[in-house]
Amino acid sequence: TYNLVQYLGELGCEVAVHRNDQITLHQIEALAPSHIVISPGPCTPNEAGVSVPVIHRFATEIPILGVCLGHQSIGQAFGAHVVHAKRLMHGKTSNVYH
Repeated sequence: TYNLVQYLGELGCEVAVHRNDQITLHQIEALAPSHIVISPGPCTPNEAGVSVPVIHRFATEIPILGVCLGHQSIGQAFGAHVVHAKRLMHGKTSNVYH
């Protein structure tokens, strides 16, 4: 999360960080963000707090970027079935079949 905060800050973005289990949709609406980034985490979209509801609520109004768990949450919000990989691979190129 904080690597993303640093990178976005270097680009001149004003960033606020909120835990997915300590903020509500109403609080996010009150913040009126121009963009939303859903960052990595240790779980699946099912345990990602308000992440999937945030995507459902704001996807047609605000640009949303998902990284790792955030990307999985976007997929699940739009109907993808997120499953564990048969084996972990970091930094290796592989084909994606869909």
